[in-house]
Amino acid sequence: MKTLRLAILGSTQGTDMLALIEAIQQKRLNASIELVISDQAQALILQRARAKNLTTLFIDPQSKTREAFDRELSSLLMAANIDLIVLIGFMRILSSSFVKHWKDQIINVHPSLLPAFAGGMDKNVHQAVLDAGVQETGCTVHRVTEQVDQGPILVQKKCAVRGEDTVDSLKARVQALEGLALIEAIHNLNPTNQQASHES
Repeated sequence: MKTLRLAILGSTQGTDMLALIEAIQQKRLNASIELVISDQAQALILQRARAKNLTTLFIDPQSKTREAFDRELSSLLMAANIDLIVLIGFMRILSSSFVKHWKDQIINVHPSLLPAFAGGMDKNVHQAVLDAGVQETGCTVHRVTEQVDQGPILVQKKCAVRGEDTVDSLKARVQALEGLALIEAIHNLNPTNQQASHES
């Protein structure tokens, strides 16, 4: 059975990464986190990864073009034989050349039911959901393409928007779904699992 070699790219707290680590430890997910990479030296995701004895890397974006940053990133990923790149709160737009090179090997978790509220990040999305007065929101795991938040949808998880919700309470409820959605998406993307489902 193939163990998927994952790289996580993140700029913020990395809460969803903890859900992946737990699923791997409990053998609910046949994967290994080989690298955790950030463009923010003090990002909590790096601190959390180090606390779990994972390999962490900081790529300094200062004085680099997007293409130069992505070339450096890509070389690190290739050296680690990464199968799947997981974006968890990564606050950079990846270059077209990077996305083409890693076609179908990058997934992102977005805190809304795409295509609704595409293009926003983090609390801005939850504020937009509250402002719109919708009754339902959730999260989406999708493949990353050159068009931001428009790649093929892999998994969606839904929750109700409550009348008393604040941005923080809504974020907490959606975030609890994000880890579940990522685990399901990564499990489904494992070629071993895909083969088994075709044979059954």
